[in-house]
Amino acid sequence: MTAKLSQSICLFSLLVIAGLARAEPGIVSVAVQVAPGKAWTNYPTRTLAALPAAVLSHVDPATDQFGGLLARKEQATGFFYPKQIGDRWWLVDPEGGLFLHKAVVAVAKNAGTNSKAALNQRFGSESNWMTQTTSLLHSNGFNGLGAWSDTERFGQPANRLVYTRIWNFMSSYGSKRGGTYQQSGHIGYPKDCIFVFDPEFEIFCDNYAKQLGKSKDDPWLLGHFSDNEMPFKREALSNYLQLPDNDPGHLAAKAWLQSRHGQAATAKDISEQDKKDFLALVTDRYYGIVSKAIKKYDPNHCFLGSRFHGGELSFPEVFKAAGKYVDVMAVNYYRTWTPSPEKLAMWSRESGRPIVITEWYVKGVDSGLPNNSGAGWIVKTQKDRGLFYQNFTLGLLESKVCVGWHWFKYIDNDPNEPGTEPSNRDSNKGIVTSRYEPYPALLEEMKPLNNRVYSLADYFDQAAAK
Repeated sequence: MTAKLSQSICLFSLLVIAGLARAEPGIVSVAVQVAPGKAWTNYPTRTLAALPAAVLSHVDPATDQFGGLLARKEQATGFFYPKQIGDRWWLVDPEGGLFLHKAVVAVAKNAGTNSKAALNQRFGSESNWMTQTTSLLHSNGFNGLGAWSDTERFGQPANRLVYTRIWNFMSSYGSKRGGTYQQSGHIGYPKDCIFVFDPEFEIFCDNYAKQLGKSKDDPWLLGHFSDNEMPFKREALSNYLQLPDNDPGHLAAKAWLQSRHGQAATAKDISEQDKKDFLALVTDRYYGIVSKAIKKYDPNHCFLGSRFHGGELSFPEVFKAAGKYVDVMAVNYYRTWTPSPEKLAMWSRESGRPIVITEWYVKGVDSGLPNNSGAGWIVKTQKDRGLFYQNFTLGLLESKVCVGWHWFKYIDNDPNEPGTEPSNRDSNKGIVTSRYEPYPALLEEMKPLNNRVYSLADYFDQAAAK
């Protein structure tokens, strides 16, 4: 963010709080509720209109079939890979074009009774749904599919989009081992301790990763997520020590602590540095084991990590440890209106890798849904959701370390869908309703941003160089 614009936004924030805000070109005030029942607060929101007219006067130049730039090429390998050019990170597509991934998560059918009936009524068949959904994404400037998408159906030539695959190395092992349970949005582990010290985990990962080989030659696959939102806690060392005495995690933590503080060491001897170093060990062990398995059976595609979230987004040691193994660092980024330039820079600096934001969204009151579930904040209208999209993505592009974002998600929750996990039950998250009706006011704000990402990246690079 340029110093002038940063000062403008900060000043606008103070004026909003004081109730004295005057119109600033392109910076608007959006009412936001951070949770159901909380007070509404006005947030300053940067839109495309804040940028010079010359930047907005044209859309991005021609792209290749994947969505990468035709006129800006690097070495073509037949697969995606990250590359830092100057001080900006890019993805390079299979044909060598510089590429930014603009994706939507969970592009798939809803299982609820209302949604099933609506699909048949609106599209007539699954093939028509796929064709029209592909057109909807492309026509609004998206070029990809995020996690939990129906990659089998959308893998047909007529419906191709750059896609990702999500796997469950740790949670699948945990299901087999025992001890895991469902939390809101992700799987829970005993005392927030993942099973990285189990001798059987590495063997399990090697066998589990064999299925990745089926898509190892597909150029449309960007890469693999290994898990979703696992706990990487600063309290990991004390948590592992609370496991049963015969648990491999307890034994490993005890031996590690004793190696630092002697045979009589207990949890009372844990220092702040111990907490950081042991968490780094847990992270390193998980990523080392999983990446070895992934690259053994699919050496061609990016390892995108395990979708960090929550507290670990403030822990440099986690990013540094994981960065030795990932190609691109995936982050699920909630509970913020504007992405933090400092956090984005830290994530990339410590890991040495680019960042892809793999979950983020806000919910609209005008959807008619209760909006009680999920991590996203609440706004009043679909247009406000679109303004949030512009504000957030402008910050990501300006950071120079972000190579893409995955909006969560394609379709609203269907309250009648059976068996949904707690975070996906009754909320407005989609670009379409649970009856597959697009939200025009949301898409009208998403589209012009999506159609200018390469031009915007150039603009921010030029502004930073001045």
